[in-house]
Amino acid sequence: MSPREVLNTYWHYDDFRPLQAEIIECVLAGRDTLALMPTGGGKSLCFQVPTMVKGGLCLVVTPLIALMKDQVENLRQRDILAAAIYTGMSRDQQRVALDNCQFGPYHFLYVSPERLESESFRKRLTELPICLIAVDEAHCISQWGYDFRPSYLHIADIRESLPEVPVLALTATATPAVADDIQERLHFREKNVLKKSFRRENLQYVVRKVGGPSTSPLKGDFSVSTTGDGREEKIAQIVHILSRVAGSAIVYVRNRKRAQEVASLLVANRISADFYHAGLSTQERTRKQEQWKTGQTRVMVCTNAFGMGIDKPDVRVVIHHDLPDSLETYYQEAGRAGRDGKTAYAVLLYHPSDRAKAKRRVSANYPPKEFVEKVYHCVCDFYQVGLGSGLDHSFALHIDELCQRMRLPVLQTYSALHLLDQAGYIRFEEEHETPPRVLINISAQALGQYALSHEQICLLDQLMRKYSGIFTDFQYIDDTEHELLVSLAQRHIITYIPRTVACTFILIQERQAEIYLPPRVYEERQAQYTERLRAMVEYAEQTQFCREQLLLGYFGELSAPPCGHCDVCRGRKG
Repeated sequence: MSPREVLNTYWHYDDFRPLQAEIIECVLAGRDTLALMPTGGGKSLCFQVPTMVKGGLCLVVTPLIALMKDQVENLRQRDILAAAIYTGMSRDQQRVALDNCQFGPYHFLYVSPERLESESFRKRLTELPICLIAVDEAHCISQWGYDFRPSYLHIADIRESLPEVPVLALTATATPAVADDIQERLHFREKNVLKKSFRRENLQYVVRKVGGPSTSPLKGDFSVSTTGDGREEKIAQIVHILSRVAGSAIVYVRNRKRAQEVASLLVANRISADFYHAGLSTQERTRKQEQWKTGQTRVMVCTNAFGMGIDKPDVRVVIHHDLPDSLETYYQEAGRAGRDGKTAYAVLLYHPSDRAKAKRRVSANYPPKEFVEKVYHCVCDFYQVGLGSGLDHSFALHIDELCQRMRLPVLQTYSALHLLDQAGYIRFEEEHETPPRVLINISAQALGQYALSHEQICLLDQLMRKYSGIFTDFQYIDDTEHELLVSLAQRHIITYIPRTVACTFILIQERQAEIYLPPRVYEERQAQYTERLRAMVEYAEQTQFCREQLLLGYFGELSAPPCGHCDVCRGRKG
């Protein structure tokens, strides 16, 4: 079938969106391609359609487990077989997924970049009929990007094993320097960038500057607020905006506590709202997300954990309560508004104190090197890892507990762990939900010596049949029988580790006596972070230039005309 026939057969569209057809042609011609497309521009079809035309298997590298699951389910609903391998799957589940991709009519395999760190996994990939490597969120491979992830660098190792397979790199946010770096790090055979304009004609950018006490009659408890930081006036602005702009909305905040506070205050002011952050269980996040997507909840107040891979077309306004770390982050989050092409608003609330807060973020994200080394040794001591040992040991790390026991500041500790990750001492994964695990402590023959209920016998029999290695290794399981599992654990028949939400800390070197943070990890990235924050503050404070023009210029579109509808352009008219 031709690309358009595939598009119509499986997705029921008559034609492609702008740039999609050109990207697909490059992929089918075997050319390495970097596609720069705005959020909501239809990136997934750019690798899904050519894969169905070729008939092979596409390896999709993405850091978003929720996106993997959503896309696998969406493809299956279109009668296209797809699999995903991610944290929490047992070895048997991973093996079955890989066998299906090797021997079955599967067309898509989604994996996290961390999975590529395993040499045995990379070797197994060479046995699969891979016809395309798609790299989502490709800016993560660039050390000049705003969200560098060292695990992305292993994609180049796959290319050495599969030299004839083309790469399609996709991102919604990349400056010209980052675009060059992506192509170099992915070993492009020749430079090839296809770029759609970052301009969103239906999206109106607005900065609302606040200062001084609010005069709006708000309900709710503001005792949590800090005097002089404009928080009450920001809430008043949010209530005002939501009363003027109908429809679904997102409010971004910087931390989990603030998300709950703001959602509570909106509800107190008769606005349907809920909160969302990474500390919630998968079940809670799924429920909240579904209620928002179906319109049961109008406003989602959230951290940056919300939004990646969420395609809700009718979001009418995205409000930033706090200043983002970069224009890349702001553009991506603001771009979740108005994907249906109708008028929508991206509103940034700015208080004079936000400049000083931005400056403090630099020291919070790049604490002194001595502190980074202290955190390294505190975590190793916490888990009793001696010098010269611990290689490949993995721990479920609860940051709050660690910081309380070791008397460490939470935010700087998070930052120190990320720096240690980038320096190659550890692998640190932010909080995610770990499925329950079970190990059977006694042999199958010895089970007959125990007086067990019929339900307990059935559960153990089910576990033994489903998980062949459960007598020697912990196995990730479905914990629908939680009470039965607890009862067996109390009798020491099994060891049961319930579902937890925690960070993952893995030593990828033996414990060292001293650590070294090279300039590329510390000084250079600190300077980049400082410059990105400076550009963000300048965007918020300036009143001379069209806001869309500034954003487009930042991404290399230097000749864009004024938008005519941002707050600066409207001020000129009035």
